[in-house]
Order: sequence, then C-alpha cells, then structure tokens
Amino acid sequence: MRPENRPKLDHIPPELAAVSDYEQRAKNFVPHAIYEYVAGGVADDVTLRKNRSAFDRIELAGRVLTDCTTALTLLGQPFRHPILLAPLAYQQLVHPAGEIATAQAADALEAGFVCSTLASVPLEEVAAELHGPKWFQLYCQPTRERTLTLVRRAEAAGYDALVVTVDAPINGVRNRARRAGFTLPKHVRAVNLQGTSPPAASRLTPEQSGVFQGLMAHAPTWVDLAWLRGETPLPVLVKGILHPDDALRTVDIGLAGMIVSNHGGRTLDGLPASITALPRVRTAVGADVPVLLDGGIRCGTDVFKALALGADAVLVGRPQVYTLAVAGALGVAHVLRLLREELEVTMALTGCPTLDSIDGSTIRVSLDGSPEEAGPARC
Repeated sequence: MRPENRPKLDHIPPELAAVSDYEQRAKNFVPHAIYEYVAGGVADDVTLRKNRSAFDRIELAGRVLTDCTTALTLLGQPFRHPILLAPLAYQQLVHPAGEIATAQAADALEAGFVCSTLASVPLEEVAAELHGPKWFQLYCQPTRERTLTLVRRAEAAGYDALVVTVDAPINGVRNRARRAGFTLPKHVRAVNLQGTSPPAASRLTPEQSGVFQGLMAHAPTWVDLAWLRGETPLPVLVKGILHPDDALRTVDIGLAGMIVSNHGGRTLDGLPASITALPRVRTAVGADVPVLLDGGIRCGTDVFKALALGADAVLVGRPQVYTLAVAGALGVAHVLRLLREELEVTMALTGCPTLDSIDGSTIRVSLDGSPEEAGPARC
C-alpha cells in the first residue's frame, strides 16, 4: 500500500484525542514495514522504551490555578511556544506531501520547524512554506565542499540556524525494520543529496569495509564543527549530546547551543533516556546556553517536565509521523495544538505563569519508586 492509496481523513474524529491515539491509528494507514521502520528503535528497543518510561518517574507538584504564557526567545528569535518539529527523514514514506504538509502544520500553529538533510522534498520548497522559525538539520558530507553546498542552500533559502546531528555517523542495527523487511521505496529519495555519492557500506572497497576505516572515516569531528562555525553566519547547534563533557566542549568551540538526544533510541541500545541525561548537561553549561531536548515527548506534561529539568524547548519526532500518516497537515497541526494546550493546562495547575517559572521545585523525580524533590534545575 503506497501512501497515496491509504485511507484518508478530512476531519479529526473525536476519538483522536492524544498522540497515543494517532500512534495506534497509524498502523492502518501505512504498510507494516514502514510502520516498523518509523516506530522501532535500535536492537532490542531498550533505549527507545527508556525515553518514555523515564518521564513516568517524574511527578508534578500541583499548585493553585494561574494564567500563563508559553512565549520564549531562542537564538534571538521569538517563539510562541517551546514545541518544535524535529528533523525526520523521508516523510513521503507516510504521506505523498511529506515535509510540505508538516511545514504547513508548523506554520499554522507557529511552531519551530527543523528540516532534515534527508528530507524527501527539496529544502527550498520546505522553507517556502514557513514564515516562522525554521532550522536546517545538517548531516556532514564526505567532503567539506559538499557540506558547504548544503549550508549555502540553507542560507539562501532563509533558514535561521543549522542543527548538526553528531550521534548517528552510522545506522544502528534496527531489528524491527529488518524483521519487517523494510526497504526504502523507489519513489522516496533524499532529494537534497541528488548528484552526490554519500558513503555506503555496499560501495566500499574491501580494505574500507570495516566501520572505522569506512563509514566512520566520514563522521564529523570537533575540528569539523569548529570549521563549520567559521564558515557560516548562521548559529550552529549540535544534536546528539548526552554527556556533560561533550556539552562543555560544544560551548568551548563557540557553538550556539545543543540538543540533548539519543536519536530517538535509533542508534545505540543501552544509552540513557534523553530526559535522564538532561539535568547533568544543563548543570555543566549553566543557564545561558540554549539546551533543547528530544526523545519520548508524547504529551504536554512531558514538555513541562523537560522544561523543569533544564530544557529551554523540546522537539517532537515520531508523533509528527504518526499524525502525518493519519491526517496529513491537519493531523500534525492538531497534535501541535494538543501539546501546546496540555502544556498550558499543566502550567496553570502547577502555578507557573511563564516558562521561566518552571523549575525543579515543580516536580519530584522517582528513581526507585520513592519520589524525591528535584530541586532547582533551570539555573
């Protein structure tokens, strides 16, 4: 079943009331192999499950009702709320409009949007749909010349920042996708890389076929990140930070910020949940460095908990694919609205009038079944 032949929704039925509803419904809208590719993590899905279960160990501290606002500033840009759409590859896997539809939803709900290098729609066409904050996620290419070609295209298209993904120099072993027999359909391509030859294990010579001599030889280094910072006027963030030492190094070389992420549990099983790694990263870099988080966000209370533990904003990944599959741009816009409204309700019922008032005193973290006060986390 190709995406254009799937069932269609032209309105949101009442039974689609949360992200989890879309996740279950998406199974009926895309082929099984594609669903498993999207929904699965790496190996045994241990880190994937941690991303969700870690949020369940965090309790909220209820307070009196109050009015609230979700506005914030990131990298000098105003945002209406702290919920961005994460960069996701090949969105035409689940909907013929692909990234165009998710960009339209982001624009309608005034949400920040991050376009992937591996988008199935040209980055320029995606940018044309967006009037608010738009960032471009960059996978460094085998040569600096090719990397700069992508950077210059992003600059010309009006993107406001670059997000360099560093936690996926090679793909993890994704067992669920393998078992389901997933292969990329011929009609879905990484159109931004047309005319280039990114490294692939199938094209390496025998002496290059080892991971470290082959694919890892093209992985970005700290030197590459410092070089990139000097080649573009755009602020550069790093996506894939989990360790405080890496966070400090990001600051030391002058990058604009970071995203705490384990790539949605899709690269290495056994990594900590993103939300678990967040407080140490925030403590390491202090209050003034932009720190975002992705991984496991499924409702507005999750957004609140991430902010309480030190994030300035969050990115949502799989939810946009599930909603795109079920209802196109309408579905993505609906879930963005749900997340924002759930965040506003949570703020009101915890006595937090602004995002800055959300701190460690508003939650309790349970590590072994006995909740503990988290203490101030947003410096």
